[in-house]
Parts: sequence; C-alpha cells; structure tokens
Amino acid sequence: MKRVLCATYEGIEAKVVQVESTLTKGLPSFSVVGMASASINEAKERVKSALLSNEFIFPPKRITINLAPSDLKKEGSQFDLSIALLIALDTLKDDLSEWFVFGELGLDGAIKENLHLYALMLSLSNQKIIKKAVVPYESLEKLSNIPNVDFYGVKTLDEAIELLKNSSNAQPNAVYKRIDYPNISVDNAEYYFVQNYPEDFLDVKGQEVAKRAALISAAGFHNLLLEGSPGCGKSMIAQRLRYILPPLSSDEILEIAKLDVLEAVEPQFVPLRSFRAPHHSSTTASIFGGGCHFQ
Repeated sequence: MKRVLCATYEGIEAKVVQVESTLTKGLPSFSVVGMASASINEAKERVKSALLSNEFIFPPKRITINLAPSDLKKEGSQFDLSIALLIALDTLKDDLSEWFVFGELGLDGAIKENLHLYALMLSLSNQKIIKKAVVPYESLEKLSNIPNVDFYGVKTLDEAIELLKNSSNAQPNAVYKRIDYPNISVDNAEYYFVQNYPEDFLDVKGQEVAKRAALISAAGFHNLLLEGSPGCGKSMIAQRLRYILPPLSSDEILEIAKLDVLEAVEPQFVPLRSFRAPHHSSTTASIFGGGCHFQ
C-alpha cells in the first residue's frame, strides 16, 4: 500500500486527508472510496487519460483508492495528482507518506492551478501540519506568501513522477516572498499599512463628535452605532473607517487573502481591512446564506 497526503475543506478550515492506494489481483477495475464527491469520482477519467498520455501501462489489477478518514466528505479537483502518482509509483520503495500533493490534471498530463489551493495551504500552515508540498507551478506566485512551507512546483505529471522518484535530492522552487508594503515594528512583530487613501475623512464636513467616536472605535476595535437623518454623513464615516484602523500583521493579511479565495476572488495581499456594506433592508438569509446554521 502507498500513501500520500492531501486536504479538503471542513467549513472554512482544511482537514488532512490520507490518500491510500492498493493494486491487488482480480478483475481489472478502478474505484475511489471514502465519501468522495462527484468531482473526485470524475478524476478517474482524468487520471487514466493523463497516465496513458505519459506512456504508462495500466497493470491488469484491481485499483482501489481510499480517502481517509472515511466519515469526512471530500470534494475538489486537487486530489487528481495524488491519485495519479500513487498508481504510477506503486512499485517505488520510498516512503511518500510525509508528502502533501495537490493538483488538477488535464487529459494530456498538464497540472492545472486550483483557485482554492491557497486557502487550503494557509489553513494547513496555521495548524502547523504541512512542511512540504507538491503543487501546480502556476500556484507558486500566491503560495510563496505562506511562510515555513517548502513548495515544489510542477507543470506536468511526468515532472511530478520524477520529483518523487528522486525526493531525497529534490529542492523547493518557491522562495518566501515578504509583503511589499510600508510597516512598523512593535515588540519584534511587523505591522503593514497602505499610504493611499481614496476615501479620506477630510471629505466629511462637520460631524466632529461622530468623527471622534469613529477614531476611538477604530483605535480600540470597539463597536460603533451611528444614528441620524439621511445624508448627514453616517455612511461616509463608516466607509472611511477601514483606512484608520490599526495596521495589519502578516498573519492577518494572509487570512484576508484566504477569505478572498473562498469568495472566488483573486487575492491581492494588500494590508487593508475588509469592508462590507449590506443594505439596511437585507435579510438574515441574504447575508449569511440560506440554511446557514448561524441564523
């Protein structure tokens, strides 16, 4: 039995999944077990095509892929590369159980980027679970913002196979990229900020009491309730609050980028706190989503 590691979402956090494989005697077949979603079951066809494109000859055996723990629902195309490598390297004697492997396969064996990969990696890094990972080469630009993880970027299935065959001599090809914004140091920790203010409190005429309340609220992360006639400046003040909030640590910047990814937005890694402005008539379901347990 061969084993590598991958991950899936449990809420908005990553949960480690052990991808196991066995090739046993019996009628030739290919099955994936362990509460796999439709996207993972479809991976069988992508894996078959990718391996055949790399001149791999399927042995006449019963191939079983298990995703453990089996009581956790798994979804996502990031399991493609794990499954393909376990089949291709079944006869390899090296232990691969410490390797995390992520990537979606094309039919020709090309390894494609997965937008949600960054959020998975950051969550695993925050949990101090991951040390090294094989990832799509296209994802290195974003993933290099995550510290303390060695990333090995590969472009094709053939490159990934060669990498793990010579894993003892492999070198990571991603260099940790520091956040390129002005910062201040407090107690040996760095906090980053922006110097461009498209919305400035200079635009708010009058309302000195409200502006002072906003300043106190921002400095201490306090709640703020603004009440008044339409057009008196409540929304203007609220929209400008994010620009006077305290600078962000690198961990906070990475966490904001993670939430952007989960919303299918390309992360920018800008040290600017998030701002949402739902309409006053918004319902609970429209903000949190229908059927959400937070309601």
